[in-house]
Amino acid sequence: MWFLNLELRQALYLCSSNEHTVGESIPKDKDYEPQTICEHLQYLFALLQNSRRRYIDPSGFVKALGLDTGQQQDAQEFSKLFMSLLEDTLSKQKNPDVRNIVQKQFCGEYAYVTVCNQCGRESKLVSKFYELELNIQGHKQLTDCITEFLKEEKLEGDNRYFCETCQSKQNATRKIRLLSLPCTLNLQLMRFVFDRQTGHKKKLNTYIGFSELLDMEPFMEQKNGVYVYELSAVLIHRGVSAYSGHYIAHVKDPQTGEWYKFNDEDIEKMEGKKLQLGIEEDLAEPSKSQTRKPKCGKGTHCSRNAYMLVYRLQTREKSLTVEVPAFLQELVERDNCKFEEWCNEMAEMRKQSVARGKIKHEEVKELYQRLPAEAGSPYDFISLEWLQKWLDESTPPKPIDNTACLCSHGKLHPDKICIMKRISEYVADFFYRRYGGGPRLNVKALCKDCVVERCRILRLKNQLNEDYKTVTNLLKITVKGSDGFWVGKASLRSWRQLALEQLNEQDEDAEHSNGKLNGNAPNKDEVNEDKREEEEELNFNEDIVCPHGDLCISENERRVVSKEAWKKLKQYFPKAPEFPSNKECCSQCKILEREGEENEALHKMMASEQKTSLQNLFHDKCRPCLGSWPQETDELYIVSQFFVEEWRKFVRRPTRCSPVSSLGNSALLCPHGGLMFTYASMTKEDSKLIALIWPSEWERIQKLFVVDHVIKITRTRAAGEPENALYSSEPQLCPECREGLLCQQQRDLREYTQATIYIHKVVDNKKVMKDAAPELNVSSSEAEEEREENKPEGEQDPDFNQSNGGAKRQKLSHQSYISYQKQGIRRSTRHRKVRGEKALLVSANQTLKELKIQIMHAFSVAPFDQNLSINGKILSDDTATLGSLGVIPESVILLKADEPIADYAAMDDVMQVCMPEEGFKGTGLLGH
Repeated sequence: MWFLNLELRQALYLCSSNEHTVGESIPKDKDYEPQTICEHLQYLFALLQNSRRRYIDPSGFVKALGLDTGQQQDAQEFSKLFMSLLEDTLSKQKNPDVRNIVQKQFCGEYAYVTVCNQCGRESKLVSKFYELELNIQGHKQLTDCITEFLKEEKLEGDNRYFCETCQSKQNATRKIRLLSLPCTLNLQLMRFVFDRQTGHKKKLNTYIGFSELLDMEPFMEQKNGVYVYELSAVLIHRGVSAYSGHYIAHVKDPQTGEWYKFNDEDIEKMEGKKLQLGIEEDLAEPSKSQTRKPKCGKGTHCSRNAYMLVYRLQTREKSLTVEVPAFLQELVERDNCKFEEWCNEMAEMRKQSVARGKIKHEEVKELYQRLPAEAGSPYDFISLEWLQKWLDESTPPKPIDNTACLCSHGKLHPDKICIMKRISEYVADFFYRRYGGGPRLNVKALCKDCVVERCRILRLKNQLNEDYKTVTNLLKITVKGSDGFWVGKASLRSWRQLALEQLNEQDEDAEHSNGKLNGNAPNKDEVNEDKREEEEELNFNEDIVCPHGDLCISENERRVVSKEAWKKLKQYFPKAPEFPSNKECCSQCKILEREGEENEALHKMMASEQKTSLQNLFHDKCRPCLGSWPQETDELYIVSQFFVEEWRKFVRRPTRCSPVSSLGNSALLCPHGGLMFTYASMTKEDSKLIALIWPSEWERIQKLFVVDHVIKITRTRAAGEPENALYSSEPQLCPECREGLLCQQQRDLREYTQATIYIHKVVDNKKVMKDAAPELNVSSSEAEEEREENKPEGEQDPDFNQSNGGAKRQKLSHQSYISYQKQGIRRSTRHRKVRGEKALLVSANQTLKELKIQIMHAFSVAPFDQNLSINGKILSDDTATLGSLGVIPESVILLKADEPIADYAAMDDVMQVCMPEEGFKGTGLLGH
């Protein structure tokens, strides 16, 4: 687009540098390396103008700017930044035509005008522009977009304007007035906008109509100039996403009036000197409802992908001739010579290749005629793949390799005939003499053993359907006496499928049984390992084999079949375990069954006695509590909560769980034998680790279990002041170990990685309380625990509202958080996920900003719409880490989502939080 701006091209050709001036000769013994941006652009334009190449590679120019070609950037932003860089570079030139070319071609002026409604005073702020950025949302025509850009804005209410004449805030109107327009008018169509719902940019794929002639006079403050522009370029972005796609430029040659399409290295001239967008509008949209393209009249166009329109003043000089300076022309001619040398080199290479091909062709022609083996004549088998390479490739093929076609016996596998070619012995002798390799496979190479085995398997496969009908009929016959065989019912149900799979495996083993000779085959250990994994499933009739290798004792899992049926089945499963119908069951299994029944009865009796004896230990509601010490005793005993849970499992399911024989309290003590918990901690955070025992219950526990350590809490009440009691433990607290434990716990909470926290979306406090506190109505029955464990997760959040419009909802107040957080919910030993809640994996060192992005993906709530709190504390510092904010594993964070709003006022903040973009940071475009 810049190259076809003749004034810009001419000015750049006139640009001089310290090293090279116009007419100066460049030494021929070294390659020309441009040093400045202007030199790069000069050289690029000269090549575009007079090079013999089909296209010009701008890699040197790209490298000089420090751009990353692997990352797509916004082309309009690049244009703006590069023009700024070019203007700054050219400002040092002495020639005014060169120094001011960017301002003359692209720079216009407009004014922000504010008018006081009270006194009529005008306040004007004049500003330069290099392009007009036009909003296209809700518009169908380019002129409508320009009208909206210049429309009046009312300043009222809180947004009133302070008038210096009135010395007070007054209602006012504000608008933009166009003062002057440049020769080249760049119109930026704002197709890339921010979507508050997703927190990402999106592309507006709406059609915009624009004409080839644009009269800007109606939009100007001064009406006495010539403001008719003609379309000179349309920049296209193909693709539905703002983060991917492809750029294409349609540009008109000002000298010939012909339109060209520039698509990377493909340059196409349009027929009839007309702009034809054509296929650029054929977008593969994700939605089924594709917008229909509006009808366009003569001299008008319609595009859903155009993002930048370039108009040129119609009165501009069109017959301007731009000559390439001598020193640049010399460089272009050098490049043309290099290109011509390369073309000649390629032509010579092709010529040599053709000569080699002719020689090869004659050789192939002679051998091809003698390739077929005549009847009765000796022949060889050779790899068809090798033969194809010998025919196709210009380079000599590798030695002949027939090992992939061998069976385990070292001969030609019958299933590999299809990948071999039978050729005459004369041609085979020629191939092995020239290329070597092997082994040679002649007429005696076909393996008879593999053919026999292959035929056996094929016969069995063909016979299987008939045998299935026969066995089915034989199974209907009742077997009398002891003249029969035991067969597993499961094996009988699936014997046909098992037989077919077994035959297929034998077939595959035979097909791939060249493991010793084929270099690509797995070794023996790997094959055996694979077979062991496959044989984990039971083979035929192994379902009635007991662990001792004998007949199982369960008669429900087996039945007797006739001798004839068993004979048929043995044809397919010769290695199947065989049990005649008079065979006795496994004696060891009978003994174990009796012992198992006795043990189950014993466990049930033991569980019943222990449950009756320790009723209080079984039911939580009967447990004593340190927070409200019971009046009837001054002594309580402590056991590990782990022991209680294991014991309850046994009592509930005595036949499925092992009985608990010992009580281990050593986990609650330090290495010195001291207690690891204070009385205060046992009433709060450590309460889930211990269980309190009544004295009477403790006596029964000592009789029922082996106890390693006795831990006792004693209350001493002062005479006359029963409410001021002292509490002591036996054994006593170990202060050093307790302090070390606390330090370790704090360190763990600050340094955790990949821990689970829960995000609970709040709708209203009443509903949240109902969902968040299921423990209030949970009993200790196993049925309810199982229902809780099997509760399905990942339900769709019903509270998420996808609405786009409407009024903005008020932010959630701090009080409503705190009122929810501080209501009394009894602690549960494990977290139960509830509706509207999702688990996230986080680390202590990640920031709140990063957590908000995770929440955005999980709940579809943009970061600036998220109100987060934990334990009544609002989380607001996006740069703080989760560890410093007190977010620990298993924490529950409350999320209150504001409704989306229809404006984009908070866009900048969101982009910083949600989608930070580097843009052209670190490139030469920002160096100035």
